[in-house]
Amino acid sequence: MPQTVHRTDVVIVGAGPVGLFAVFECGMLKMRCHVVDALDMVGGQCTALYPEKPIYDIPAHPAIEAADLIDKLAEQAAPFAPTYHLGQQVEKLTRTDEGRWLVETSIGTQIDTQAVIIAAGCGAFGPNRPPLEGLEQYEGTSVFYMVRRKQDFAGKRVVIAGGGDSAVDWTLSLADVAEKVYVVHRRPKFRAAPESVARMDVLAREGKIEMVVPYQLSGLVGENGQLSAVRVATLDGAEKDLPADALLAFFGLSMNLGPIAEWGLNLERSHIGVSLPGCATSAPGVFAIGDIATYPGKLKLILCGFSEAAQAAHAIHPLVHPGEALHFEYSTSKGVPGAD
Repeated sequence: MPQTVHRTDVVIVGAGPVGLFAVFECGMLKMRCHVVDALDMVGGQCTALYPEKPIYDIPAHPAIEAADLIDKLAEQAAPFAPTYHLGQQVEKLTRTDEGRWLVETSIGTQIDTQAVIIAAGCGAFGPNRPPLEGLEQYEGTSVFYMVRRKQDFAGKRVVIAGGGDSAVDWTLSLADVAEKVYVVHRRPKFRAAPESVARMDVLAREGKIEMVVPYQLSGLVGENGQLSAVRVATLDGAEKDLPADALLAFFGLSMNLGPIAEWGLNLERSHIGVSLPGCATSAPGVFAIGDIATYPGKLKLILCGFSEAAQAAHAIHPLVHPGEALHFEYSTSKGVPGAD
């Protein structure tokens, strides 16, 4: 039986927050979308890694949990009836004789499309794991690289290691539920939002958390997969043990573009170079937005990804609707299908 080939206007690679908003922006311009993601659920890192993590820089939301943001974005995209292909990875991108693109996934799904928007975040991702002896026996029981439910750490002694936003944000979030929170970092300066660092400093002064600085992870103490302490050391080698039930290690994610690296696009240090306005890549009809895209002055913020989604949708419109004039209208004027 011949393979069914789907046909659409735009294929969006990646169902994270920026990919979901791209569905909305394309829909507002009367363009149909299919969305492909390797995860079996929408949301990307927001859903897979930190669904309960509060995000503070989404306009009109002083704080919103990542999972709630994804729910809102999926709801916003729903009136445009996107087709989701989840649990599969885009493997091939082939130019057709008609000047369109044939997208093929890891499970054989084929989609014929006029344009492609790559919103794949940091590609295939995995945590940077600390080089500690015997680490494997504690992973998943006492050592974690993400927090799915902060209540899992209620009443526990938690060591948080790292100096970026994830380490600081989870310190703020867990301070009220954990019995004890230690923050381990190799230097006093943190690479996180200044306001968040200031809030963490207040917690430390109030005795609600303990700063273990400048120290770095040195070893794990425990048995049968359950930690009893995390060993830390100064740069001079002086060691001490922190009584602990759990270690949260936030040393960033390793980035792997996977098949995207083979698509002949202009790559710059594991990112896709794009031109503005429009976020076009070096391949005609292929666009990149969100964390995977790079250009001079790029800021890796979700709200910037939202802007890039709008730019890409407007750049794609003449490809999908050639000869049709696009008269810019505010959403308050044109409305949204299904909105009251």
